[in-house]
Amino acid sequence: MTYAPKKSTKSKAVAKAEFKPSKALAGTTFLLSAPTPQHLPPDRGAEIAFAGRSNAGKSSALNALTGHGALARVSKTPGRTQQLVVFRIDDSRRLIDLPGYGFAKVPGEIQEVWHNALDQYFRERQSLAGLLLAMDVRHPLTEYDQIMLAFARARGLPVHILLTKCDKLGRGAGSETLHAVRKGLADHRAAASVQLFSSTERTGLDLATRWVEERLGISKPRAAPEAM
Repeated sequence: MTYAPKKSTKSKAVAKAEFKPSKALAGTTFLLSAPTPQHLPPDRGAEIAFAGRSNAGKSSALNALTGHGALARVSKTPGRTQQLVVFRIDDSRRLIDLPGYGFAKVPGEIQEVWHNALDQYFRERQSLAGLLLAMDVRHPLTEYDQIMLAFARARGLPVHILLTKCDKLGRGAGSETLHAVRKGLADHRAAASVQLFSSTERTGLDLATRWVEERLGISKPRAAPEAM
């Protein structure tokens, strides 16, 4: 008797999308940690601020965009980034990693101090060219996110939202969340571009890189495709 070969019950691993960081972002290095906006480098050139509620995947996104696995500190302990961390791209361009409070177990008085410091940073920092805001796709538009959007709106600052960890949702659920966030932004009169993003699966890295480089003047603006 002839038996048909058994089909493997093991699921095949899905290959990660290929992504090679741009030459400019691949050269990013740590410069300094500033306890207050007054300790930042001279206010000239251009910089992008990275913000995100604790555990939203902000540091992982920064690491993925630059191609450095440990450039920004990734911690399982919420609220470890308690300073303005400056990363140098070149002599006139920087990335600024902002404190990620909200979920963090940080005393209220410290959160108040940092709220005032960030308010000053957004109001006075002339080299600030844009805000990249990381939101966990499963928990978007939190109170922290709304505060960051309000800072940017008061300044008239361009915002690009990364709905991180989209690999945790199915494609249909991710698309539904993307649509819901866009509607939520419209309801709150917050102007921002939005995309799905996964640092582990390399989803959306090209689109996010293009936005960062255009805001920093590394590449010329062009019509962006519809965000995923």
